[in-house]
Amino acid sequence: MTVVVKIGTTSVTAADGLADVGAIEKLAGEIGELWRSGRPAVVVTSGAVSAGIAAVRPPGGRPTDTTTLQALSTIGQHRLMRVYDDAFAAEGLFIAQVLLSLPDFGARHQYLHARETIARLIELGAVPVINENDAVADDEIRFGDNDRLAALVANLVGAECLVLLTDTEGLFDADPRRFADATLVEQVVAVDAAFDDVAGGPGSAAGSGGMASKLAAARIAAWCGVRAVIAAASRPGVVGDAVNGAAGVGTTILPRTERLSARKAWIAFALPATGRVVVDDGCRRALVEHEASLLPAGVVAVAAPFGRDDPIEIVSADGSVVAKGITRLPSDRAGEWLGHRLADLPADLAGELVHRDDLVVLAGATATRRTRSPRRTVPR
Repeated sequence: MTVVVKIGTTSVTAADGLADVGAIEKLAGEIGELWRSGRPAVVVTSGAVSAGIAAVRPPGGRPTDTTTLQALSTIGQHRLMRVYDDAFAAEGLFIAQVLLSLPDFGARHQYLHARETIARLIELGAVPVINENDAVADDEIRFGDNDRLAALVANLVGAECLVLLTDTEGLFDADPRRFADATLVEQVVAVDAAFDDVAGGPGSAAGSGGMASKLAAARIAAWCGVRAVIAAASRPGVVGDAVNGAAGVGTTILPRTERLSARKAWIAFALPATGRVVVDDGCRRALVEHEASLLPAGVVAVAAPFGRDDPIEIVSADGSVVAKGITRLPSDRAGEWLGHRLADLPADLAGELVHRDDLVVLAGATATRRTRSPRRTVPR
């Protein structure tokens, strides 16, 4: 089975912003051990923007406008890859640069093509090194962060484990920057929001992630049946230990026992929603408890317009996301028949707004629950 290893900006660049040769050589050595043991690994790396800033040294420091950041990423990307290439060559491996953008995940045929390409690279013995295609990103410089990209890649390649390497040991029960007695959480189950308040925001000025984004990525992985580990990149042997489930290695987020199919995981996490409908409580219960299709009878409002075959969010009256799915009706037609039963619909109208085969229930998908660890007990 394949492993996906993501390494963040602060772990892959030096204090001056340039690629950290020693850190990348360490990563290459540990990835090389996996490959030699018959477990191919895919790398998702940050650091291109930082490397570009370090090379150009723009007046005023790090820019804030997207266009300049995109330009700097193109300058830094090949410099970063040059270090990766040298480091993996020393391990007897060669790398393949793969730049992905949101449309590669949003369009089903592109999604499948990306999966086939990465699979073929692995067959050829090349280590895929993946980054966001920053130069052509439309709305923002990244997906939001490379943690989410790594989780989507883990689903894309059917990975057994997602390793999120960072500059901290893992998730703590309090912010270790503020509380000296903060304790490492060794295991998390993806079901509720107990740790959202301690995850915090971005971890550094250079990066865009932070613990909150790593937890969000781990939740995506958990729903896709992938075990995730958040651990310190500087720890000796961290990649192999995380993959092998060694004790005391960062924070492990356990996968759900029932994993989403590849297509439903694509609908849930890779496909950006373009519309939104509000459902009544009876409909919400039918979706969550019985995995029913979404019928016009249970919809009380169209909150954002959509077309036929568009992905939409299905929310309850309080605005919380219940499910996500692909519609069989455009919003203007659906809006004409809200609250109507199937017997009332005209013959040329699809009976379901979203068929259950195209629907993913997400109630509880966006949170975590802590579990007891031998090393600590957290007050509830």
